[in-house]
Amino acid sequence: MSDNTGNTFLALLTGAAIGVAVGILYAPDKGTKTRKKIKKKAMDTTKDVTERVSHLTDELTKTADAKKVDFEKKLEQTISSMSYKADDIIVTLEKKLEELRQKNAQLQK
Repeated sequence: MSDNTGNTFLALLTGAAIGVAVGILYAPDKGTKTRKKIKKKAMDTTKDVTERVSHLTDELTKTADAKKVDFEKKLEQTISSMSYKADDIIVTLEKKLEELRQKNAQLQK
């Protein structure tokens, strides 16, 4: 998780915990009703956090996949470019070698 997302997640959990604590302290209902409310709120919060984590996971997966595709394209372009340059070098070396052979043949005469 990115630092900002981690902070948001921590703030969400902290807010939920504070909300539960305040709810218990100021609850005008009987203990059983208060416990049911707390349980429902905890379940709702759990569901919300689970959905957010799932969404975040999906987004991170999409981002990672996109970066992977981008990296693979750039790698392929680099390899292709290097291949052309290697071919150019080989052609140049072959020309120089042929020139040296001709000079050597002239010197041998």
